[in-house]
Amino acid sequence: MKKIAVLTSGGDSPGMNAAIRAVVRKGIYSGLEVYGVYQGYAGLMNGKIKRLDLGSVGDIIHRGGTILYSARSEEFKKDESQYLAIEQLRKHEIEGLVVIGGDGSYRGAAKLTEKGFPCIGLPGTIDNDIAGTDYTIGFDTALNTVISSIDKIRDTATSHDRTFIIEVMGRHAGDIALFSGLASGAESILIPERNHEINEIVQKLQKGIERGKKHSIIVLAEGVCSAHDLAKSLEKDYQIETRISVLGHIQRGGSPSGFDRVLASRLGARAVEVLLEGRGGRAIGMQKQKIVDNDIMEILSQKDPLPEGVYTLSQQLSI
Repeated sequence: MKKIAVLTSGGDSPGMNAAIRAVVRKGIYSGLEVYGVYQGYAGLMNGKIKRLDLGSVGDIIHRGGTILYSARSEEFKKDESQYLAIEQLRKHEIEGLVVIGGDGSYRGAAKLTEKGFPCIGLPGTIDNDIAGTDYTIGFDTALNTVISSIDKIRDTATSHDRTFIIEVMGRHAGDIALFSGLASGAESILIPERNHEINEIVQKLQKGIERGKKHSIIVLAEGVCSAHDLAKSLEKDYQIETRISVLGHIQRGGSPSGFDRVLASRLGARAVEVLLEGRGGRAIGMQKQKIVDNDIMEILSQKDPLPEGVYTLSQQLSI
């Protein structure tokens, strides 16, 4: 193998640039030519491919977002589009591809591998919802962004004796809400993996009021419901006045944490090694501090489990 490429796909996450840097520099160190594919799978189909050198990835390890840009592409789900992508890669004599992204990005990498082009998946998503790895690139940074925001909101909640509902990202996975809620001492944490009765939320709030507590924080994953809907229900049915903060895309931005930079560097370097070993269709991850690779189709068939111990602890400590 003499030439490989790297792309980022789907939602951006802090640490993607660190992963790109690792792929490029590990590749060059190993005697490879490394190419960047711009704007994800859409850019791949359109031939937006450029050779990268050491200087191309200089001074990016600390930057959020992705220098290769990202995009979502419904068109790429078609077989003919996947064959077109392979044709574009082969025009440049590229023999392997590293894909950084989430579940949808992995599916694209798996399809290309099935069609004879070896791809490696790196878990780049703030949601921490990819099986086969304890943490995804960007989760730690997003988590700390949310915690910092909650700490600031709590100052206001304390000053004005109010209940705040803080909506965080997580349509299908509640890791951001769960970990940030535990770390910030939230009174209630609502995640899509669990059914929640509004009566339970109200009972917690009322118990707090009875013991003299005048402010509360509810952390809500967007996959449960909207903060506005929850606020309306609490006010209409229980006369509990709330304030809302929807953190939105601030969770995806910012300089990656030290943890995410190291994780991305380790995973990116290992992706190059796996390609050089002649293996495709692998998903790189970290389990128990060790870098591992698993069959990407097996990873896609699994659901990343909720950390039950963390959820139980959050319930015990928020009494």
